[in-house]
Amino acid sequence: MATQALNIATLQDHIEPPVPGVPCLDVDPYSREVLSNPEPWYDTLRETGDIVWLSRYGCWATGRREHVHAIFTDWERFPSSPGVGLTDFRNGKPWRQPSLVLETDPPDHTRARKVLARVLSPGAVRKIRPVFADAASKMADRVVEKGEIDGMEDIAKAYPLQVFPDALGIEAGDREMLLDYGSMVFNAIGPLNEFLQADLDKLEKVGPWIAARCDPAALRLDGMGAEIYAAVETGELTAEEAPLLVRSFLSAGVDTTVNAIGNALLLFARHPDQWQVLRENPKLARRHAFEEVLRRESPVHTFFRTTNDSVDVAGIPLGDETKIMLCMAAANRDPRAFDEPERFDIQRHTADHVAFGAGIHACVGQVVARLEAEMVLTELAARVERIELTGEHVWRLNNSLHGLEKLPLKLHPA
Repeated sequence: MATQALNIATLQDHIEPPVPGVPCLDVDPYSREVLSNPEPWYDTLRETGDIVWLSRYGCWATGRREHVHAIFTDWERFPSSPGVGLTDFRNGKPWRQPSLVLETDPPDHTRARKVLARVLSPGAVRKIRPVFADAASKMADRVVEKGEIDGMEDIAKAYPLQVFPDALGIEAGDREMLLDYGSMVFNAIGPLNEFLQADLDKLEKVGPWIAARCDPAALRLDGMGAEIYAAVETGELTAEEAPLLVRSFLSAGVDTTVNAIGNALLLFARHPDQWQVLRENPKLARRHAFEEVLRRESPVHTFFRTTNDSVDVAGIPLGDETKIMLCMAAANRDPRAFDEPERFDIQRHTADHVAFGAGIHACVGQVVARLEAEMVLTELAARVERIELTGEHVWRLNNSLHGLEKLPLKLHPA
């Protein structure tokens, strides 16, 4: 697929704001410098104003929790169907067929979400829980015996790439392709820069592999993927929609969880006191610990919405068909919403973070991500006295994901 034929936003020299006198930032948030060390950018965006004009891309942005949450939960004024990235799907051909969940609005979104709600019901999650727990136990035994590990390769990637595709009903083999595809999906939320171009160069190989895994013939009959196809028989989905819904699982259920688990390991290595809190009260793994990880090191830092009318945010008129960046990572460190937001505290109540978005388009895979994280943290806490950083960790640069490429650790057994 030729990238020049696709509708993907690019960096501009300078675009004047449509409203005189508004706060304006002449920063490229997708530069290598910013993505390598995003915290100063988060602070600058959030503290510059309620709503800020980004002159390099000609769009609005907010990093304040109040506005991020309000926009996420107002799909009528800020729809997702024009695309949840910097690119406006209405102005050209998207790089792939839009997601039936993430990039549609009601009523189409409602139909798809109803099917997913059934597939991911509490009963369905209880069914897979013992399988996930057993896999986490065996994984924890392996890494503790090994001692010196790469937290990303041996835990954060290895575990989700085993249990999630198994639950979906995908056969083993070449599952690293799921990470390549997820990287592509999230890089496409930003502009056509070096990070997205590197992924698009793999599209000819990765695209057909993903499409083949979404085919009903490739899915086990006892998996979640087959349950989605069952909705075709009931008339809830069309035969063309079902593979798109399976694809939504593949793009939403792996990379974000990999990043979140890796970020958790890094945070606990940096904060051994919090690891001891978890070991003394392992029930915290079921909710509070992972929610605080999501808040403090959000695995996805940015999504977009598009105005559907001449709307305003904080008294500033944005105009119609205008993109607005929602920086969840900045919002999750907003001192207006969280006391001492830089402090990592797994006993903090953080149910109001926006790491998974909010509203009808909130992350479809979050229930499984929470289950995976709970299993990993519970099993490790039972076996590991201390997590030690043994070298320099390396961030994986992506236009929308915030996660690690390398995490050298030593696990000290209990």
